[in-house]
Formats: sequence, C-alpha cells, structure tokens
Amino acid sequence: MKKIIIFIMSLFLVVGCSCSNDLAADAVEKYLNDYKGLSEDVLKDIDKLVENEDLNDKEKDMYKEVLKRQYRNLSYTIENESYDGDNAKVTVKVTVYDLHKVEKETQDYLNSHEDEFLNNGVYDSDKYLEYKLDEMKKTEDTTSYNIVFKTIKVDGKWQVEQPDEETLEKIHGIYNYD
Repeated sequence: MKKIIIFIMSLFLVVGCSCSNDLAADAVEKYLNDYKGLSEDVLKDIDKLVENEDLNDKEKDMYKEVLKRQYRNLSYTIENESYDGDNAKVTVKVTVYDLHKVEKETQDYLNSHEDEFLNNGVYDSDKYLEYKLDEMKKTEDTTSYNIVFKTIKVDGKWQVEQPDEETLEKIHGIYNYD
C-alpha cells in the first residue's frame, strides 16, 4: 500500500503546481491545498490508483475514503523559506493521520487474534484488509513532521519539485518513524 500512495503522489505532481506563484511558499501552499480540497486531478489520481489494486469493490470504496479523509484533514503551516536564485526550500510543518501506527497496531492485532480472520479454517486476507482499512478510516491519532519542499522557478513561476519517497510517506502518514 505504501508504494501505491507514493505512485499517486507522483502522478499528481506531473499535473501539479504550475500556477503563477510569486513566492516559493505559494507553490507549496497550492500543492498542499490541492490535496486538502480534493482537486479534480487528485480525485482522478485516487481513482486510477485504486482501480489498479487487487481489491474487491467494498475494499476499493474503503480505500478511496481513507485517502480522501487523509487529504481533507491534512493541516500545515509554513515555517520558513530560503532562496538561492531560482531555487528555494520551503519548510512546512505537516500534520496527518498516523496511518503507520494503525498499520502497526492492526498487524499486532492480527498476530494475536488470527482466528478472527479465518474463513473455514483458512486465513482470509480480505477480512484483514477490511479490518485494517476500517481502522485507518476511523483513527483520530495524528503525527506531525517538518518537511522541506524543494521548489524551482520555471518561466517566472515557482513549482514544487518531485518530493522524495520519505517526504511522500510523511504526507501520507505512513512514514516508519520507529
């Protein structure tokens, strides 16, 4: 699931922030606000992502809701900007649902309650996946990260560069901070 979320972020960046931005922070704000506002591009990317997963219809719907909820409820504050010509770094404090914690807790639960995920005596991965997605959907636990976004000025407009994998994992709340 982690690689899938990273893929969706990469797809979005191809379409992402090319509006007129006077400051590097403006490009970062647009980038993050497109997620919070579930822009048309973000919704299309969610649909593409989920359709490529080996999930049943119920799981696909649950997964979409987890992603939409994570994006809608993401919060952030711009902490700092530093400029070096047509390059800039924008430090942002991002707060997201702690899906890494949920993943860890549901795996621990599976390990100690394996009998709850059996179907006629055989492990049923769909039962576990539905349980995990349901737990992700209802978590209220959050985590915060300071993220440095790299931006570049192209044709007079600031654009967010492709974030690295660690940054994407932090935005999605799946970063392994253990």
